[in-house]
Amino acid sequence: QVQLVESGGGLVQAGGSLRLSCVASGSSNYMFWYRQAPGKQRELVASITRVGIINYADSIKGRFTISRDNAKNTVYLQMNSLKPEDTAVYSCAAGPLAYVRTSWGQGTQVTVSS
Repeated sequence: QVQLVESGGGLVQAGGSLRLSCVASGSSNYMFWYRQAPGKQRELVASITRVGIINYADSIKGRFTISRDNAKNTVYLQMNSLKPEDTAVYSCAAGPLAYVRTSWGQGTQVTVSS
């Protein structure tokens, strides 16, 4: 089990960009970005494997990009063309398989103003 620490959240105007980072204490095959808006269920935003296989939620395709630096045990989420509906707490997770999460970060708040 690895420890995960996110950073990079903040307040941005609609149309702006943010880049989130998640630093892990060790290596993990799968890394995930999730988000949870107030009153809504947690949503899987994107995932990436150690070898770079990527999946995105339909809601953010074309606007968000997930990437990772295996040497730094860090996963990123570049978020462009942000919308107010992207406002949420964004958390990263890690796991050995696509359907297994063994570690969670504490989350970072992203607020998009209109």
